[in-house]
Amino acid sequence: MAYYGVLVKFLSIATLIFLVRSFIKYLLGFANWETDGVVDDDAFKAEGSGEGDEEKPLVVSFGEMLIDFVPDVAGVSLADSLGFVKAPGGAPANVAVAISKLGGRSAFIGKFGEDEFGHMLVEILKKNGVNTEGICFDPNARTALAFVTLKTNGQREFTFYRNPSADMMLTESDLNVDLIQRAKIFHYGSISLISEPCRSAHLAAMDAAREAGLLLSYDPNVRLPLWPSEDAAKGGILSIWTEADFIKVSDDEVAFLTNGGDPENEDVVMSLWFDGLKLLVVTDGEKGCRYFTKDFRGKVNGFSVKTVDATGAGDAFVGALLVSLAKDESIIQDEGKLREALTFANACGALSTTQKGAIPGLPDAAMAHQLIKKSKSK
Repeated sequence: MAYYGVLVKFLSIATLIFLVRSFIKYLLGFANWETDGVVDDDAFKAEGSGEGDEEKPLVVSFGEMLIDFVPDVAGVSLADSLGFVKAPGGAPANVAVAISKLGGRSAFIGKFGEDEFGHMLVEILKKNGVNTEGICFDPNARTALAFVTLKTNGQREFTFYRNPSADMMLTESDLNVDLIQRAKIFHYGSISLISEPCRSAHLAAMDAAREAGLLLSYDPNVRLPLWPSEDAAKGGILSIWTEADFIKVSDDEVAFLTNGGDPENEDVVMSLWFDGLKLLVVTDGEKGCRYFTKDFRGKVNGFSVKTVDATGAGDAFVGALLVSLAKDESIIQDEGKLREALTFANACGALSTTQKGAIPGLPDAAMAHQLIKKSKSK
């Protein structure tokens, strides 16, 4: 009986150890899912602070971050989807993570709900090496959510839940101006222009960036369902158009902003040009992109990949190009160097579409260079 008692006790302890180890593995698996593509922690002395990487130029990204709920099966409506995978997203945040994963140095400014989703998103930024000094929480508003309808070709539509969400409640007093002043590039979209108080905070952040001599980067990232009307969207987007140094738009956005103009027509594209703009880039999916400067213009071919989810492709492109611009802004005056940077950006944009979700699909530099090398060998 004594032997039996010892055996039972041993088995109980062994079972407890097994359960604890299994639970830890579960947690680690969940963490890995949340931060898919995480940069090596050794690259940063303090997660989310950028400490130990001060010699690299800083890119500050301003705006929204949210949870995308992506259906587990493409080609069906939201109502018919049986399950969803939650994936971190939001264009400005995607850009910040893209920069960090490509070896650059980035920070994010925005507001989250004081809820589980909000804290989860901040941890994802930290785990991906993004400086989070510019983040604050709102106890009275929720973190934004979006449900994504995936088409069979990987293209998507969004249904947003954010009325109001915490990102919309960012105020001018919430801004970390010191963080902006330490940067080389300030990047933003247009969603933060939709309503107050975030619109005023956005404009104040742009003013601080301009006064500090930063390069201003603008990707409108048109999301018409979020605006009161198409006219409001167009007016809001164009209201800050001439403040930017670099603008990236898709071919569809060119058509929208030019009242149905043909985005393939250079005269149509150049109607968006203004004195003071340094670089205008028009993206067109796997076809690549076209670039326009005051001295030259041209096209850089894209890459053909098996697209699963195009969410975040433009953000991966922008992040890659900003990494190059942060290292050497003079590439805007050197067409050869600019084409190299755009080829790299095209590769990053293409690779990001091969997985579901925006941030989980963001590639590292080695993956992009491998795709470029593979393409050249064909």
